[in-house]
Amino acid sequence: MDVKLVKNRKLARALSDAAFSTFKRYLTYKAEQWSGKVIEVGRYFASSRLCHVCGYKNVDLTLVDREWTCPECRTWHERDVNAARNIHQEAQRLVMASR
Repeated sequence: MDVKLVKNRKLARALSDAAFSTFKRYLTYKAEQWSGKVIEVGRYFASSRLCHVCGYKNVDLTLVDREWTCPECRTWHERDVNAARNIHQEAQRLVMASR
């Protein structure tokens, strides 16, 4: 994708949405091919703000905060790893709820 197009405010969102849509379609195709399943977690799920240990929601996080310690259970979190764990837990919950 041309970097100049993504910097264009009018086109950036449409191009990013199209790229993600293509990725999602390809991922779904591959999952079906290998008898897998794609679980989509809600867009506004607070994955990086939730403590994956106790469930505390840290509303004071900003985008520059890359690590944080939960004030409830004192667990140290690297933001991206914590978000991945929360997304995994949410996907498991969604699978169990659909049964």
